[in-house]
Amino acid sequence: MKIKSEKGYTGVDIAISIVVLFIFVSLIAILSYNFNSSAKEMELKSEAIAIAIDEIEAIKNIDFDEVKDLRNKAQYITTQEVAGKQGFYKTVMIEDYADNNPDITPGLVKKVTVLIQYMFKGKEQTIELSTILSKEG
Repeated sequence: MKIKSEKGYTGVDIAISIVVLFIFVSLIAILSYNFNSSAKEMELKSEAIAIAIDEIEAIKNIDFDEVKDLRNKAQYITTQEVAGKQGFYKTVMIEDYADNNPDITPGLVKKVTVLIQYMFKGKEQTIELSTILSKEG
């Protein structure tokens, strides 16, 4: 009695190979997507922080008494698109720190808050930075 040689692949072997290959490729694609998505999120967040820092530094370079006058200018209390940065919007709020702290003399300390808003994956993201300015001398 002759035994048939078992050379070659069966349909089951090929099907199992395809399923294993599909799972492996799917996992690689998911990991790659998550990595790229996280990198993009960090890039946008870093850009928003840089914009907020630049805005705070620009306000710090203004004479303290002029910062008080900025409270009445619409550009410093409304949201507007950041020049040269499509998709980023800023809101700058300047308030007398004494408004919320009765122990402080009015007009000597100001709180500057900068909000930067941008979209990521269809959701609005917000970065908020604040600083305190005080009158010298």
